[in-house]
Amino acid sequence: MRRCPWGESAPEYIPYHDREWGVPLTDDRKLFEFLILEGAQAGLSWLTILKRREGYRRAFAGFDPEKVARFGEKDVSRLLQDTGIIRNRMKVRAAAKNAGVFLDIQEEFGSFSAYQWRFVGGRPVENLWKCQSQLPATSKESDVFSQDLKARGMSFVGSTIIYAHMQAVGMVNDHLTGCFRHAEVRELGAKLHP
Repeated sequence: MRRCPWGESAPEYIPYHDREWGVPLTDDRKLFEFLILEGAQAGLSWLTILKRREGYRRAFAGFDPEKVARFGEKDVSRLLQDTGIIRNRMKVRAAAKNAGVFLDIQEEFGSFSAYQWRFVGGRPVENLWKCQSQLPATSKESDVFSQDLKARGMSFVGSTIIYAHMQAVGMVNDHLTGCFRHAEVRELGAKLHP
């Protein structure tokens, strides 16, 4: 069974690669989770965040955007003492602010899923990369998605972060063509009707 090379580079990556990465998501709470985690990753490795995922779930109210949007300075101070997450004041504040914007988007579009999938025409972008070095850090879609989120008031949503989000939630299929997950994820994407 062949995987994308990064999917075998650490034990924690294997279940994430094999079951989650690239699977098209329409569940708003999961989409919010990935936005928070991708923002936390800025300047760090995904492995660093993956190892703290349970800590983030506890610290950020199970990724309930309504609860996180109500986080104030007292919550920020509490979270800066929490060793289960990345203790960066700007990232913690951004998570609370982004939760409020997330709720505004849900209200405007009916769901965050409906909003985000518009950037790829409602279907995953099917890439045909043969080696890891071909994977881009951004795309024209991530550029537009990122700019729109920033215009709405989100932070830690640059194009590179948003492209990583798009990969994680299946808006793009970036499994290598030789990876056993490429065809499986493509089939899941073909069934998507956001």
